[in-house]
Amino acid sequence: MPTSPPASEISIRSAVDNDAAEILACLQAAFAPYREFYTPAAFLDTVLTPETLQDRLASMQVFVAENSSGQIVGTIACQVIGSGEGHLRGMAVSPNCQGSGISAQLLAHAEAELRRQRCTHVTLDTTEPLQRAMHFYEKFGFRRSGRISDFFGMPLVEYHKPLPPDV
Repeated sequence: MPTSPPASEISIRSAVDNDAAEILACLQAAFAPYREFYTPAAFLDTVLTPETLQDRLASMQVFVAENSSGQIVGTIACQVIGSGEGHLRGMAVSPNCQGSGISAQLLAHAEAELRRQRCTHVTLDTTEPLQRAMHFYEKFGFRRSGRISDFFGMPLVEYHKPLPPDV
C-alpha cells in the first residue's frame, strides 16, 4: 500500500474542467467503503457523474488537494448560500491519504474562502454511515444543528459552525 504524503507536500487550488476525471475517481474511492449503506440515488449524488460534477463546478467553488506529483488526492466544494451562510459539500480524500492532514487543509481552505466572501457561519450535511467524518467535523468546531432532512431515502444530518472574521 502506498504511503500517504505529508500534508506539507500538498497544495490546494481551484479545480478546473480538466480535473474532472481525477475528482470523480477521488470521490468514488473515498466513498466506496460506504456504498452498501447508501441508497443508490444517494450514493450517485455523493460520488457524482461527469454531468453532475460539471453542474457543481459551475455552481460552487471546487478545490482540489494535489500532491507533489500533480495527482489529485482530495476535494471539497463550497458556496455562499445567503444571509452570511456558506455551505460545504463533497469533501473526499483518497483512501491512501486519509489521516495525513489533507482533510484539515481542505476544510481550512474552504472556510477561509467563505470568510473572504463575508460568511459568518458555515453549514454542511452528512449521513449517519460517515461516523469518522462526523467526528472530524466535530473536532473542527462543527455542531449538529438539530435539522435532519431526507437525502434520497436516507437521513441527512446538518452541521453548523460560526466563522469568526479573520483577525
